[in-house]
Amino acid sequence: MKRILTATALTLVLGLAAAGASAQYTGPSAVPVMTVKALQADGKDDQQAVLRGKIISSVGDERYLFSDGTGQMKVKIKAKLWPAQKPVDAQTTVELVGEYDKELIGESHFDVKEIRLP
Repeated sequence: MKRILTATALTLVLGLAAAGASAQYTGPSAVPVMTVKALQADGKDDQQAVLRGKIISSVGDERYLFSDGTGQMKVKIKAKLWPAQKPVDAQTTVELVGEYDKELIGESHFDVKEIRLP
């Protein structure tokens, strides 16, 4: 009986810890909100930025086409980053937090670290 109570308590504690780990900071940030046009024109490799717009299509292998009205850019989003609380489609406005991967040869892209639903 004591083992069952200990196992139940441990499961409860781990469950609460996991729930707390999913919380996000939603306050101001020093990372600037940029446009695709500005990032493509003046962005530096590994520059941190926030993009606000829509993911308009999947292009395969964790890569998507993003548009903010000033231009389009491929973005890389790992499967674990997609928000569980709300599905995202081509009409959903998102904020993508990440860094610009500027390629000297080939196509540059934005490596997403977090998806926010404003």
